[in-house]
Amino acid sequence: MLTIRLARGGSKKRPFYTLTVTDSRNPRDGSNKEHVGFFNPVARGQEIRLSVKQERVAYWLSVGAQPSERVAQLLKQNAKAAA
Repeated sequence: MLTIRLARGGSKKRPFYTLTVTDSRNPRDGSNKEHVGFFNPVARGQEIRLSVKQERVAYWLSVGAQPSERVAQLLKQNAKAAA
């Protein structure tokens, strides 16, 4: 089953996450099918906090990928900000 979830990157106490499409059985930072955006929870000033490739997310959702709880919240936030 395909899942859209966050993969952690960054350094200690400076997390940076990529939104990835992967098999749900893979480890969190394991192999993935595609990167569809990023999330920077500690963004300050002019830094971009959330970036999502909407077309690719829509495609993966249409073929049956399920977003994780946190990714679903972020996608909802992003849709609200875009409107």
